[in-house]
Amino acid sequence: MLGDVNLFRGFAVTSAALAFAIAVLGSWVRINDAGLTCPDWPLCHGALVPSLQGGVVLEWSHRLVAFIESFVVLGAIVTGFRARRRIAGVAPALVALAVIFAAQVSLGGATVLLANSPVSVVLHWGMGMALLADLSVLATLAVLAPQPAGVGGGRATLGDGAAPALAAAALFAFATMCVGAYVSSSYAGLACATVPACDGTLFGSGPAQFVQMLHRLAAVSFLIVAAIATYAAWHGGSERVRLFSTLGFGLIVVQIGLGIGNVVWGLPVALREAHAANAVATFLAFVLAATLAALEPYRALAPRGERSALSRRIAPLA
Repeated sequence: MLGDVNLFRGFAVTSAALAFAIAVLGSWVRINDAGLTCPDWPLCHGALVPSLQGGVVLEWSHRLVAFIESFVVLGAIVTGFRARRRIAGVAPALVALAVIFAAQVSLGGATVLLANSPVSVVLHWGMGMALLADLSVLATLAVLAPQPAGVGGGRATLGDGAAPALAAAALFAFATMCVGAYVSSSYAGLACATVPACDGTLFGSGPAQFVQMLHRLAAVSFLIVAAIATYAAWHGGSERVRLFSTLGFGLIVVQIGLGIGNVVWGLPVALREAHAANAVATFLAFVLAATLAALEPYRALAPRGERSALSRRIAPLA
């Protein structure tokens, strides 16, 4: 049984890392207008391994990592199913994983068939972030291995400590990124050439300017919610929760700077890529902070010996 848990831990952590890589690669594919360099799916120009030139390198790499991820996710589901009675929360996370992953694969193909329409890009991106969040939760559960209720005496809920505020921050990050994906895929990144207002108005004068300003307002709202969540973490969370929430808030500040820089300097590709990658990292920081905050009561209520073992597993995260 211990071997099953260790194997599950390896699959879960690896799948979360690959999901992060897929999200970053996917955003870079969009930014470099490489989404249709492979006009067919699942093959690329009718070949399993096409001629790797230009944007095909990015698009095919994205598909290759996603292909590898499918086997790792399958391994996480199988080993997680075997370990579900020993680790609290694994069963519902595995059900969500199966549904989200199937939807994401379908949306990946639909995005190509729909020629990367803004709506299809947003749906694909949003599902990718949901996949990253679920796999990150699953990886955290695999590493900490909290015992189910009635076994170790611990039971955690989302209402424990700073978890609700941190979960809200993660949701605001998710919404802000989805609006940002629409801005990018609809080529509205420079619809408003001034900061912070749009040509002297709050919402601009057309659809492109409106969605650009909506993204900016979402970012400001996220900053406010994240500040409240970080404050809650520092006044009611553990050291590891404070670490990830503070990291997330710091990344928001960097993200806003990158966003302003993109407008001021006319959307240079490198800056757009950094903006997209940093957005994923910011979202992930708050997902992990919320997950750790929700799981903290398991550690607090576990017997002393189990608490020490749990602390040793948590140590790398703190």
